[in-house]
Amino acid sequence: MMNAPSSNPCIDDLSPGLVKTTRSAWLAVGSIAVGTFAMVSTEFMPIGLLTDIARGLNVSDGTAGLMVTMPGVLAAFAGPALIVASGKLDRRTVLIALTTLLIALTTLLIASNLLAAFAPNFGTMLVARLLLGLCVGGFWTFAPAAATQLVPDASKARAMSLVLAGVSAATVLGVPAGSFLGTLFGWRASFAVTGALAAFVLRVQLWLLPAIPPVRAIGARDLLTPLTRRMAQVGLLAVLFFIAGHFAAYTYLKPLLQQVFGLEPNAVSTLLLVYGAVGFIGTFVGGSLVARSVRGTTLLAALMLATALLLSTMIGSGFVPGAIVVFIWGVAFGLIPVALTGWMMEAVPDAPEAGQALLVSGFQVAIASGALIGGLTVDNFGISSAMVLSGVLVLIAALIVGTLGRARGGAPLAAIPE
Repeated sequence: MMNAPSSNPCIDDLSPGLVKTTRSAWLAVGSIAVGTFAMVSTEFMPIGLLTDIARGLNVSDGTAGLMVTMPGVLAAFAGPALIVASGKLDRRTVLIALTTLLIALTTLLIASNLLAAFAPNFGTMLVARLLLGLCVGGFWTFAPAAATQLVPDASKARAMSLVLAGVSAATVLGVPAGSFLGTLFGWRASFAVTGALAAFVLRVQLWLLPAIPPVRAIGARDLLTPLTRRMAQVGLLAVLFFIAGHFAAYTYLKPLLQQVFGLEPNAVSTLLLVYGAVGFIGTFVGGSLVARSVRGTTLLAALMLATALLLSTMIGSGFVPGAIVVFIWGVAFGLIPVALTGWMMEAVPDAPEAGQALLVSGFQVAIASGALIGGLTVDNFGISSAMVLSGVLVLIAALIVGTLGRARGGAPLAAIPE
């Protein structure tokens, strides 16, 4: 029997359990990617504005890094909790609800910024950032799995790359644009613009996303499934060192470019743009590499990132040395989310949402820990010491992947069944 036409451009293309690979299906995947862009732009906005916010709220650079730590704290718990609480809810409803929450959060963040204009209060900012963690944890748990449900098996890696490209796109546009707006109009203006972006994302997703029912309800017991798989265990252990090392350094990228490489604000904004641009390219390259070897791609990303971090302490100052470090770091950054998400999807092909929930928790614990450790190191020993510490942590992750990650479990990403 034929379904009645609908106003949603994707619903008409639905077949049982699968959306045909049409323009409509890829537009739906694109709408999730736009949501990723808005989410990551909000989460990482303080990185491009760190020194400005620190001065505005009268705290040290290390203390200001708590703006990256706080979302990670709540997101670590939000992902698993939301996936169990959602039961059999349509994933379209869940994603749009989280986007709505992002708008509410951004409104609160703008309100806290206005309050800070009259009575600077770093505590209010931290409360706003803590609420962001709820959005981050839930979105990253559902978004990759939802995107791969919209396309056939052969296109899963491509769909995941497109969604995760929102991460790099946010660093191409979000972080540099936030830094630029902060220079011109003050850092509060950057968060106001993010609020408008979130409203646009909501409208796009309401229009484009079809129904995306979960395969089955996820219970608390299901979240333990990845912990019984060797490759999932190895992946989660590697994530803790990999991401902690990355964010112990990345949170303080702007101070690194200013203090170690001695760059002016315009040069810093340029290199932030370069960082995001090469990361954007790296994400799509990573999609192809992951389809061939998840372990090889993860190891490559770790070694490139460790090289960039350690090189930053030895290469000297100036624009060219800074550009070399940023280029290597940016490519590695592009590979990271694709490689680690692909690792978990390959390790737990029969429970992808449970795998992603634990991956999100691992990511966010590592982000929070890394930003905190980096902040303490920056305040007590300086930027260069933080880079060395970060490089060592990433090398440990590379060692874990290289030695414990040899045995493969699950199925190749391109062959994960619906």
